[in-house]
Amino acid sequence: MSRRGMQVLAALGRFSDEHPWSHNDVYAPFVLWHARRAGRGAAVLDVGCGTGTLLRRLARIGSAVVGLEPDARTAALARANVTGVRNVAVREEPFDLAVRGEPCYDVVTFVASLHHLPLAQALEAARSLLRPSGRLVIVGIAREEPRDLAWSIASVILNAGIGVVRHPRRAVAPPQSMTAPTATPLLTFSEVHGVARRALPGIKMQRSLFWRYVAVWVAPPAQ
Repeated sequence: MSRRGMQVLAALGRFSDEHPWSHNDVYAPFVLWHARRAGRGAAVLDVGCGTGTLLRRLARIGSAVVGLEPDARTAALARANVTGVRNVAVREEPFDLAVRGEPCYDVVTFVASLHHLPLAQALEAARSLLRPSGRLVIVGIAREEPRDLAWSIASVILNAGIGVVRHPRRAVAPPQSMTAPTATPLLTFSEVHGVARRALPGIKMQRSLFWRYVAVWVAPPAQ
């Protein structure tokens, strides 16, 4: 890319910082669509639920929804966001990477949280929690690599446009939904894909906008 092009992208990035919005919101319909495919009344686990924005929407689909959030402040915000929603529980605890036992969920979701965990262990633990035909739904973040360039350029441009539509005034602080602790991804999409294919044969993954990738794995049906 030319020097001028890099300067334009940098300017768009600075502009976007003044009009922040949660990129995870774009992917809520994707997660909810797959949750519905698991059937009405599904038991759902949202790993790294953040401030609980998605939990309220999952509660309209699932009979029991559990959100795990290890950060105390963020978990408190999540509980406040689901006050009065009887079929949602927020647990202030990390995802148990050693969990093994009777599968108890129809849907397990990771929305911008999987890169906080050891990848192979987290995928294996999630697999062990899924009932037959259950769904693992991932909206992930990966370290950028050259093959991500086109997606990144499109994301920078769209990010600025959506930000100014959603928040016309310059923000003095990020919205509450963006205050959960963050982590820098260590693995590229290609590396994540390689690990995921070994842990979950048949997983479907693809790069997407706003520095995200999406993935879905369906557990084998009951024999």
